Amino acid sequence: MAKKMKLYGFNNLTKTLSFNIFDICYTRDNDEQNSYKAYIDEQFNAERVTNILKNVTEIIGAYILNIAKQDYDPEGASVTIMISEEKVSKKYLDPSCNAGLIPPTDVVAHLNKSHVTVHTYPESHPRTGVSSFRADIDVSTCGTISPLKCLKYLIDSFDSDIINIDYRVRGFTRDLKGKKYYIDHKISSIQDYIPRETKNKYNMIDVNVYQENIFHTKMMLKDFVLDEYLFEISEDDLDTKEKNKIIKEIKKEMKEIFYSKNF
Repeated sequence: MAKKMKLYGFNNLTKTLSFNIFDICYTRDNDEQNSYKAYIDEQFNAERVTNILKNVTEIIGAYILNIAKQDYDPEGASVTIMISEEKVSKKYLDPSCNAGLIPPTDVVAHLNKSHVTVHTYPESHPRTGVSSFRADIDVSTCGTISPLKCLKYLIDSFDSDIINIDYRVRGFTRDLKGKKYYIDHKISSIQDYIPRETKNKYNMIDVNVYQENIFHTKMMLKDFVLDEYLFEISEDDLDTKEKNKIIKEIKKEMKEIFYSKNF
């Protein structure tokens, strides 16, 4: 659709970016597993994740109406931010909205058609010693603002070994003659919106359904540096046999997550 196309009413195309990341780590025993979960829980608590989502909102050019956040016991966190395409005057804000100011008491949030959410999931294998951290982020917008603008920032904000990204455009909008438009921008792949230097770090696969405006890209880190997957130990602490065993287990875990298949 041309940039200056005059629309009949509001551009109500819904654009949703679903961003799913995995960080893989090797932990030798229950103590290391628990330490890893505690570390992840601290690194990606509700407060820090809220700040990440606030930055996402700013990057895509939206405005915060409401924030709800929660840390969970024993681990994990969730944050929901309701956003608007344009700044809303305080006199028009629903009294239940907090405009991004979190009071010391609990907040009950309501959702609108435009929102940003995140959920985190620390997890570990019961036998092999492989642990992982997963974050699910959804950025959903209505109107001209695009969630695709925040892709680089989200990739850089997490230690991402595996990344699954879904983008879809739903609904339609009309011009003044009544003609329907089911998408208002050009896109052949989510990769169009990822910088070259970032793409060079990952093996990538696309599965796109163009006639339905559904796009999917998955990414797996190319370089493998064992020390980056160890927790509370280093490669120098391992003998050759143990080192090879750990490398095999970590690579198997990454391959299974990337292909969504058990090997």
